[in-house]
Amino acid sequence: MTAPKRHKAPKPLNPVKLRDLALHYVGRYATSRKKLSDYLARKLRERGWESEKTPDINALITDFVRLGYIDDAAFAAARARTLSARGLGKRRVQEDLRAKGISEDDAHDAQEESDAQKWESAERFAKRKRIGPYATEPASEEQRRKQFAAFLRAGHDFELARRFVNASPGEEVEAD
Repeated sequence: MTAPKRHKAPKPLNPVKLRDLALHYVGRYATSRKKLSDYLARKLRERGWESEKTPDINALITDFVRLGYIDDAAFAAARARTLSARGLGKRRVQEDLRAKGISEDDAHDAQEESDAQKWESAERFAKRKRIGPYATEPASEEQRRKQFAAFLRAGHDFELARRFVNASPGEEVEAD
C-alpha cells in the first residue's frame, strides 16, 4: 500500500518571482490593470511573501503599462468588439468593462464603437436566439415576453428589442 503523495507548499514569492509571474500572465492573457492586480494579490495570498519589505504591486503594474504590456484602452476595445460580436448591447458592454476595472476614460472609445454597432449586435442576438424575423414560427405572447426580457438582459434598449421581438418570421426589420 502506497502512501498518498504529499505536495510541498510552494515557496514564498520574492520581487523577482512576482515579476516573473506577472510577465507570464500578461504574455498569456489579454489583461487590464485590475485583472493583473487581482491575480498578483491572489498569488501573494496563496504563496506568501519572503521579504520584510511589502510587495509594491502598483509599481509593477505601472512599469508594465509604461512598457506597453498592459493597455486598458486596447483591452476595452477588444472586449467590446468580442461582446458585440456575441450580440450583446451597449449596456452589457459597459457593465462588463466596469467589472473588469476599466476606467471611464479608457472605456470611452470602446463604448462609442459599441453604440455605433448596436443595430448589428441586436440583429446577431436575434439570429442566435431565433427571435422575430429569424424564428421558424410566430411566437406566443408568453414567448414574446421572454424574448423581450432576454433582449433587455443582453443590454439592448427597449425600442430595439421591441422592433425585433414584434417582427414576424421572415419579415425584414429595417435599421434606423
